[in-house]
Amino acid sequence: MKELKFKTNLNCGNCVAKVQPAFDAEEGILEWNVDTENPDKILSVNASEELEEEDIIVMVRKKGFQAEVLK
Repeated sequence: MKELKFKTNLNCGNCVAKVQPAFDAEEGILEWNVDTENPDKILSVNASEELEEEDIIVMVRKKGFQAEVLK
């Protein structure tokens, strides 16, 4: 398992709800959450080793939002 962190523009609960079905359906995502209180709207993902950062970014973008790897 690995922990991935992303800066996003998921500003509120409604935004998070839009990505939830895709994240919940992805077997490689073991656990995830978005800190909407943080100015960078941090998305934290506990993922299997097979899932890559780019996979998460693509999932977020397909729902109309932005994500970038948090360094």
